[in-house]
Amino acid sequence: MIETMQLIMNDTGMKTIEQVRLFIQGREGLELKLVSQEEKYQWVESVLMRFRYGTINRKEKGVIRGYLRLVTGYSRAQVCRLIGEYQQKGKVRTKQYRRNRFTAKYTKADTELLARTDELHGCMSGPATKRILEREWQVYSHAEYQNICGISVAHLYNLRRTRRYREVTCRYTKTRPVTPRIGERAKPEPKGIPGHIRVDTVHQGDLNGGKGVYHINAVDEVTQWEIVVSVEGISEAYLIPALESLLGQFPFPILGFHSDNGSEFINHNAARLLNKLLIRFTKSRPRHTNDNALVESKNGSVIRKQLGYAHIPQQCADLLNRYHQEFLNPYINFHRPCFFPVSTIDAKGRIRKRYPYEEVRTPFEKLKSLPDSGTLLRPGIIFERLDTVACSMSDNEFAERMVKARSDLFEQIAKFANRVA
Repeated sequence: MIETMQLIMNDTGMKTIEQVRLFIQGREGLELKLVSQEEKYQWVESVLMRFRYGTINRKEKGVIRGYLRLVTGYSRAQVCRLIGEYQQKGKVRTKQYRRNRFTAKYTKADTELLARTDELHGCMSGPATKRILEREWQVYSHAEYQNICGISVAHLYNLRRTRRYREVTCRYTKTRPVTPRIGERAKPEPKGIPGHIRVDTVHQGDLNGGKGVYHINAVDEVTQWEIVVSVEGISEAYLIPALESLLGQFPFPILGFHSDNGSEFINHNAARLLNKLLIRFTKSRPRHTNDNALVESKNGSVIRKQLGYAHIPQQCADLLNRYHQEFLNPYINFHRPCFFPVSTIDAKGRIRKRYPYEEVRTPFEKLKSLPDSGTLLRPGIIFERLDTVACSMSDNEFAERMVKARSDLFEQIAKFANRVA
C-alpha cells in the first residue's frame, strides 16, 4: 500500500500507458492515498504533465483517470474537476479562501479616542458622546477627531464592544440588584362590575419624633364602597392582617387591587396575599397622575374631614378600628351620598364627565341599582341583611350617633396621650 508521497515519487519510471494499466491491475482492491491535499494536487499535476493528458486518446485518458482515483482516493467527479482545471489553467492548485470584508472606516486610533472620551466623561449615552466628539473637531479644531466625529450613534455602541476598546478602558460596574416585577402597570377596567378597589395610605402625623397611626383607605371604583382600617405601622406584621380584614369587609368579592407605587403595597408579602386570593394586582402608571385619584380624593373628603390632621399615637389603632367598623364605615356606605359621573363623548372625540343630580346616591344604593346586583354579593351576604343596616336609622340619626362616638374616641386618645407623656 502506498501511504506517503515518498512512495509515489517512485512512479517516475512509469512513462507509458501500458505500465499504468499493469500497475492498476496488480494493485486491484488496494487503496492508495497521499497524506495532504497539497501533495495530492502536486502529484496529479505531475502525472498529467508526464503523460501529456491533452494529447492522448479517450481510452488512454480513462486509464489515467483510474490511476489518479486509485492513488488519491478522490471520487470520479473530483478527479474530473482537477483535470478540467489543469486543462484550463495548466496547473492544479489549492484555492486560498479569502473572507470578504468591508474596509474599516474607524481605525484603532479612533477607538482609542472614543475610549478616552468615555473615561473622561464617565461613559455617557451614545448621543451625548457623539456630540462631544463633534465638538472636539468642529468647535475646538482637534484634527485627530475629524474621522471619529462622523460616527453614528448605533456604530458608536459597536465600537464600545470591540476588544481594543475594552483593552483601553478599565470600567467596573457594581452588580445591580434585580428589581422584581410586583404588580402590573395598568389602569383597572372594572366594566361596571364592583370589586375593583383603589387603595392608599394616610399618615396621621408625627409628634416629638413619634410616628402616628396609618389609615388604609380602600374604595371600590364602581360603587364607591369604602372601607377604612387603621394600623400602627406599615410593616408586614401590621399590614397583612389589616389587608385581610379590609378585603373581608366588602360585601362583594374583590377582583382587582390597585395602588400607587409605595413600598407598603409593592412588596412580596402583599403580592403573595393577593395572589392567594386570586386578586389582580395593578399599580399606577408613570405620567398618569389620576390613576389613583378616586381614593386620593376620598382621603381628603372622608378621612381628613372625619379624623383631622392631628397626631394620633400608634397604640390607638385598635380604638380607631372599633370606631371604623361600628360607625365610620357604615356611615360612609349607607348614609353618605356620593357623586357618580356619567361619561359622554363630545364632537371632538373627547370624554366628558357630568355629575347629574339623579346620580347622587349612597354606595349601597349604587350597588343595588346595578344589573343583576343579587349575583354580585359574596356568599352568605344578602340584600335583606344590608337593608336592615341601612334602614335601622336615618342619615341624620346615624350621623348624630357617629359624631358622639367620635368625640368619645378623641377623649380616649387624649387621655392615652397624656398618660404616655
